[in-house]
Amino acid sequence: MAKADILKEFWTFLKVRKKLWLAPIVFVLLLLGLLIVVTGNTALAPFIYALF
Repeated sequence: MAKADILKEFWTFLKVRKKLWLAPIVFVLLLLGLLIVVTGNTALAPFIYALF
């Protein structure tokens, strides 16, 4: 439940401060971080790291 509260508060911050342009940047960074964490210990890791 706390994670949902953090996301809701962050979204409210973006709306109030008129910083909605930050949302896609944060989303892409989270996806890249998740991709690295998920594939970190698999056989796909060398191929993923070669992309960056």
